[in-house]
Amino acid sequence: MKTLREAIKEAEEKGVAIGHFNISDTEALWAVFNSAKRLEVPVIIGVSEGERDFIGLRQVSALVKSIREEYDYPIYLNADHTYSYDRVREAIDAGFDAVIFDGANLPGEENIDLTKKAVSYGKSAGTDVLVEAELGYIGKSSKILDEIPEGVQISGDNLVKPEDARDFVKETKIDLLAPAVGNLHGMLKNSPNPKLDIKRIKEIRELCGVPLVLHGGSGISDEDFQSAIKAGIAIIHVNTELRRAYREGVEKTLKENPDELAPYRFLKGGVKEMEKVVERNLKLFNFLN
Repeated sequence: MKTLREAIKEAEEKGVAIGHFNISDTEALWAVFNSAKRLEVPVIIGVSEGERDFIGLRQVSALVKSIREEYDYPIYLNADHTYSYDRVREAIDAGFDAVIFDGANLPGEENIDLTKKAVSYGKSAGTDVLVEAELGYIGKSSKILDEIPEGVQISGDNLVKPEDARDFVKETKIDLLAPAVGNLHGMLKNSPNPKLDIKRIKEIRELCGVPLVLHGGSGISDEDFQSAIKAGIAIIHVNTELRRAYREGVEKTLKENPDELAPYRFLKGGVKEMEKVVERNLKLFNFLN
């Protein structure tokens, strides 16, 4: 079985991106896995601090590993948006394939120092865990937004400068970089999400020399997705869109079957809608549609 590092390298060589989908229960895990398996493409499961607290840190690690081993399938686990060194360490100790230290909203030097500390621990673990960091603030919440959150950088000089990305990667020795390139977490309610700065993505990838990760994939246009992949994005995160599909699918099922009490029956509606979202995005990221 390929490591995540090898899977990312192969994706870049093919000119495609690996889809990253967040979960907080087994229903979402099966929805993501089943969709990826039908298309025969690798996939990354993401769990934020809140999501892994809900499902269980070691439990989600064991679940993903069991699927990988039973089906001999390239499914990987990432500790998404981790805000402290201690929580980075616990995810690495639990056997995650990757972890994100998110210090994007910290002062520059503090972000660098803590990121270096996370990278050092990852290298000492002996598991080839990938350490990712963020540069530029794009918000925190995966939800439907009335407006762009305060402090989020979406255009012009507020976005990550390629030279700053290069220096950050050189200083921290991270494996993956998630830069602010016009993306934001969450989906705007009454308008499309901002367009990505494709030229900037290309310049950052060429200068920094490590694979790039696009956070806040929900609400981005198909054209921007594929242009971003061609410019150097190797992994794309989707969460808000998946959460909305889950909720709407469950609500529809309960409306049609108001007396249903068995969770394994009414949750199926949510799984079905999530699979549609995952499959559509994976086709897009792998240029299969």
